[in-house]
Amino acid sequence: MIDKTAIIHPSAKIADDAIIGPYVVIGENVTIGSRTRVIANAYIEFAEIGEDCTISPFATIGSEPQDLGYKGEATKVVIGDGTIIKENVTIHRAAACGDFTTRIGKKCLLMVGSHVAHNCVLDDQVILANLVTLGGHVHVGFGAFVGGMSVFHQNIRIGDMAIISGFSASRQDILPYSKGEGRPPVPRGLNVIAMKRRGVPLDVRTHTNEAFKLLISDEYNTTQAIEKIKAEIPMNEYIEKMIEFIQSSKRGVLLKTHKSGHESLQDE
Repeated sequence: MIDKTAIIHPSAKIADDAIIGPYVVIGENVTIGSRTRVIANAYIEFAEIGEDCTISPFATIGSEPQDLGYKGEATKVVIGDGTIIKENVTIHRAAACGDFTTRIGKKCLLMVGSHVAHNCVLDDQVILANLVTLGGHVHVGFGAFVGGMSVFHQNIRIGDMAIISGFSASRQDILPYSKGEGRPPVPRGLNVIAMKRRGVPLDVRTHTNEAFKLLISDEYNTTQAIEKIKAEIPMNEYIEKMIEFIQSSKRGVLLKTHKSGHESLQDE
């Protein structure tokens, strides 16, 4: 159903069972999947939106990137199935680099006023709380949660299942599975709740937590910590992911915190 007040560009492809509300503007090169709802006053251009999505009032998707090098090249936004975009969210299409695409995964939730800049990639099930701001080329891993009013420098990575408290800011990468807070959000513990919810066994969580404590310990530098992990702790996919994430970082990974901030699995 398309409301009679909506403005639809002739190039747009809209599923027959999608809902387009009052005063929505859909510009060039837009595809909207089955059962997706675009509520009143949203603006969309140069975007591919999947099935079962919700686009709330005054959201803006696919407008030009805030990149002075952008000269009108054919770039786009891609949004996966089941994603919810709340009021006043802005998602900019890519600058002319990489794969020319800003990507939002499946079953993500972008809360009120959050901003996703050009060429960002959000993997599936990411949650951005109110007013989160991501600079260009930020990569947010699977299942990560970013607290409200947090700000992240361009080109950083936020690891899988990381959780970051509100009003944080970072110029460096955020370790997968970590709980961080502050400016910068240094890791305070392992995100055990997220791992439990996704069925990670207790022994795997325990070994991952042991590796995590070594990585953030003041007793070892990062190279020493990784060597000790490999020598003393049974490896699993989560430990391997943390090590690979650190070794592939271009901006450095936030690791060090006070020992009093360490948290463990003792309360499980």
